[in-house]
Amino acid sequence: MTTRAEEVGPSRLASALVAAGALSTDWLGTFEAVPRALFVPDRVWPGIPEGTRQNPLVDRATDPEAWRRAVYSDIPLTTQWDDGHHSGDGLGTTPSSSSSQPRMVFSMLADLDVKEGNRVLEIGTGTGWNAGLLAHRLGGSNVVSIEYDPDVAAGAGERLRRAGLAPLVVVGDGRLGYAGGAPYDRVIATCSIGEVPRTWIDQTVSGGAIVAPWGTVYGGEAIVRLVVNGDGTASGHFTRSSAFMRLRQQRPNLPGHHVYLKGREWPADGVRSMTTLSPIVAGGWLEQFVIGLRVPGVFWTVERYEGGAYTLWTYSIDTESWASADFEPEAEEFVVAQSGPRRLWDETEAALLWWEDQGRPGFDRFGLSVHSDGECAWLDEPGNLVTVH
Repeated sequence: MTTRAEEVGPSRLASALVAAGALSTDWLGTFEAVPRALFVPDRVWPGIPEGTRQNPLVDRATDPEAWRRAVYSDIPLTTQWDDGHHSGDGLGTTPSSSSSQPRMVFSMLADLDVKEGNRVLEIGTGTGWNAGLLAHRLGGSNVVSIEYDPDVAAGAGERLRRAGLAPLVVVGDGRLGYAGGAPYDRVIATCSIGEVPRTWIDQTVSGGAIVAPWGTVYGGEAIVRLVVNGDGTASGHFTRSSAFMRLRQQRPNLPGHHVYLKGREWPADGVRSMTTLSPIVAGGWLEQFVIGLRVPGVFWTVERYEGGAYTLWTYSIDTESWASADFEPEAEEFVVAQSGPRRLWDETEAALLWWEDQGRPGFDRFGLSVHSDGECAWLDEPGNLVTVH
């Protein structure tokens, strides 16, 4: 007979991860030896398997069964809001630290492909679970983990000590890596980036790998696995979709809506037209990724109305251009307005048409190359550039 504890325990989670192809046999022993429960704070806001929404607080002190169920579910757990400035039981404004979804944790570790004796640099210690897994597998002396938030780092360090694991936890700016432990065979980031820091490449051996969530300003994100070359460049494919919190020093500071219309009534100086492309298409995670690659320097917001209608606003970061596309349920054509030197809705449509013409490629057909002059995304092979920025 299966007990309630077994239903929500590590064995059930392990079985689910193995069945999903995320937890391989070479990581199974480490999963069992380094339980997630040792690295989860008493107060968490459970997430959902796909997406970024958080559910209400679960407090171990008042509902230990719900806490255990959350810990051993394949979901992310938000552990901090608003860089630690949030207090109380409700949701904060912006999640700023978490225990990542176990399926993503072990999928990224599989991408990392560590070997015995490898030295690993981790960017973003968080709760310490990922650093603990690596330390158990490779030995604490071979693992360095950097955390920007001193309180988060202190909590992770205490959990690691209680678990009998001793990676080096450093408080600092993850963009800078940690020269004191270089060179590294592997670098893994547990926060998303929009630009690969040069120091990560410089501190990685030739033939070493960097695994990181990478996304555009527009949206969409995927895990990229870069192999570092002897000439200081790095290149590789994306492996899977992801949704991580941004590296704090790379969070974009985006202009507000008021900057664009300058207090004027819509459509202000915008040129109106009609489109048959539904604005809802531009909101898919993969579609956002594609638009972000093909239409650089652009971001979006949504203004929602009753009955499911909304306006998709698209803005250029330089504040010179904007576009609006009005979605109405059941409509076959949609009102568009565009202003500025760039016709952002036209660019969006062109990006999606290009994607259709390529056979609607998934994340794993895209890749990224990093060189001294910047980064370039490509489709299928490095010579087939998608965009350069």
